[in-house]
This record gives sequence, C-alpha cells and structure tokens, in this order.
Amino acid sequence: MAVPIFGENPHAQGRRPCPARAGAARRTDSREPMIQRPRTSRSPLTQAGRRRRIGVKPARSRGRSRVDLSPAEQATLARILSKEQDYIHSPEFERPDAERRIYDEAPEIRKPDTSWYHPVMDDLSGGERARSGSSSQVLLTAAEERVLFLQFNYARHRIRAIQEEIWSTPERTPTAAQARELLKWNEVAERLREQIANTNLALVLAMAKRTRMSEVDFAEMVSEGNMALLRAVDKFDAERGFKFSTYACRAILKAFSRQGMKQTKHRQRFPAEYDPNLQRSDYLETKRAERVRDEAAELRRIVVENTADLSEIERQVIEHRFGIQTPLKNDKPLTLEQIGKMIGVTKERVRQIQNKALAKLREQMDEIREGPRPEEDDEPSGGVADPDDAHITGFGLN
Repeated sequence: MAVPIFGENPHAQGRRPCPARAGAARRTDSREPMIQRPRTSRSPLTQAGRRRRIGVKPARSRGRSRVDLSPAEQATLARILSKEQDYIHSPEFERPDAERRIYDEAPEIRKPDTSWYHPVMDDLSGGERARSGSSSQVLLTAAEERVLFLQFNYARHRIRAIQEEIWSTPERTPTAAQARELLKWNEVAERLREQIANTNLALVLAMAKRTRMSEVDFAEMVSEGNMALLRAVDKFDAERGFKFSTYACRAILKAFSRQGMKQTKHRQRFPAEYDPNLQRSDYLETKRAERVRDEAAELRRIVVENTADLSEIERQVIEHRFGIQTPLKNDKPLTLEQIGKMIGVTKERVRQIQNKALAKLREQMDEIREGPRPEEDDEPSGGVADPDDAHITGFGLN
C-alpha cells in the first residue's frame, strides 16, 4: 500500500485539477514578473480634499466634464461665493429674451480715455492744484447711462441667481458649468463697473476742488472720493430717471465730510503727528552755525588785538558801529550819524572809514583761512589810516 505524501489529500488522487484554479494560478504566475504601477488613492477623504481645493462639485456621471481652475480663478470664485450678491432689480430682467435685449440690441457706447488722470495725480503729489477733466472726456447721456447700469445690474442679477441655485443644494459647491458662469458674469460686471467709474472720474476732482479742508490732504481726499464713487455705482438706480452725476456728487461730498470728521477726531485723540522736517538731518545747519560762531570769535580777537593794523579811528568806528565789545569799551552799536557827531566828521566820511577798516579785516581773515601771503613793498602803516584823518586822531570817545 502506498503511503500518502504529507499534506496530500489521499482522496484527491486521480482527480483532474480545477480549470478555474489552474487559470488563477497561471494569472498569478503571469503577474509576478510585471512591474506594478503606483495607484492613485481613491479614498473619500482624498477626493473631498481635492474637491475643496478646486472648489467645484464633482460630476455625478462619467459623461460630465471636469473643470480645472487657476489659483486666481479659485480666489475669485471663493470671493464671489463668500457673500450674497447685491443688485438693483429691473422689470427687464424678467423677460425671456432679457440677455439679448440688454446686450445684443444695446447701442455701442464709447469707452472713456483716462490718460489725463495720472498727470493730474502727479501734479497733486507735487503740491499743485489739479486740472479736472480733459478735452477728450466722454460725456454720457441719460439714455446711455441707463444702458450701462442695466447691463451692470443684469450681470449681478445672474450672479445672484447662480448663487441661490448653488446654495439650495446640500453640497453648496458649484459644478463646472456653474463655476464658469459665475466667473463669466463677474468679469462682465467688473468691466462695466470700471467703465462707469472711469467715465465719472472728473466728478471727484471737481468736488475736491470745491471742498476746503485744511486738515485733510488733497490726495487723501481724492482717494476717499474715488471709493465713494465706486459705492455710488453699486447703489445707483437708473430706473428713477435721475442723472448719475447728481447722485454721485452728493455721495462724494458726504464722503469728504465723513473723512474730515474722522480726521478731526483722530487729531483730538492723538495731537502728535508725523513731521517730515524731523526726519531730515541737521548736520549741515549745525556745522554752518559752528563756523559762523568761530569766525565771529576770530574777528573779535582781530579787532581787540589789532592784528589787522587798524588805526585808532578805524578801531573806534568798527567797535561802536558793530557793537564789538573790547576789554575797555562796552557800548551799544551806534549809527553812522552818531559816530560822526562824536568824532567831528560827516556821516559819509564815517562810512569811508568803516569800509576801509572792513577791507583790512577781510584781508586778515583770508590770511587766517588760506595762510600768509607773500610780502610786498607797501608803505609803512602808522597809527593813521589816511592823511586826511590826521586832524581827528586827537579826539577821544567817551
């Protein structure tokens, strides 16, 4: 009797192997030499995180298209869905062919030329008053304004409708088609808003020139007026029959008033403010003041020690004319007429003596700054500066 091998079923002798098991074994053997490719994770957590990054609800069927948004489009889509879109309703929006009537059948409106605005702002930064407007500025009629505002509000109306459609679903996330529609209508609304604001930029400068507010900088006032202009574009109802300029001017003036009140309260609470003069270095001014003080002290020493070879009359005129205090005299400065009466000469003669003494002092100061000059054959200087002054050398001053 044959002994069965360990692990072998004795009852399986003579049986044929199962074809399914054999095929599975062959498939297992055939997969062994192949290189396994990395598989993408299909976990619900990974898919939810990917959908959250894209911000678009996945399609329920394999036939629906997916959408890939750029980072800028993702940020724009998140901003659109972060708050409910406001708009000014019009009965025109309820018509079946509203989009065709509002956009396709509307007359073409020229876009404004804003090339004049930047030179004006450059003049403002330089401290000059602005020239508002230009010869090529576009002036809209009431009918053209109504067309622009109707198109602008219809685009916002479509955004609001898509928002309500998205928020009515449990996922509250847009599909690919809804995301593209939101981005398209948001671009249309932003373009029309910018066109209306650029057309009315001159209103801000005109209102700023009319407003006199010393505590508010003119450039800051223009900036606040531009923000008020954009808010007026969002809130204006063209169906009431008024011009936009009437509504915008009142809104801009109110913004200026609020800015002035805010600035006044800020200054009352914080009286100290930034002073540009404190940021400038005073090195040059300090060095110049020190130089003036040093030269004044040196000039006083020259007069007291008489190193410039001044005559007695010249010294007396300089001391009393410019108030130079010597160890012997401490008088106040006198006029030319007063000095002339004291020494017995005319006022004009005192001026001549003064100019001659100043020339000697200037020459002495130049020698001190630049060094001594080469000696020349000059006449010996005695105690009298001029022969004509010899008759007054004996006069003293009390």
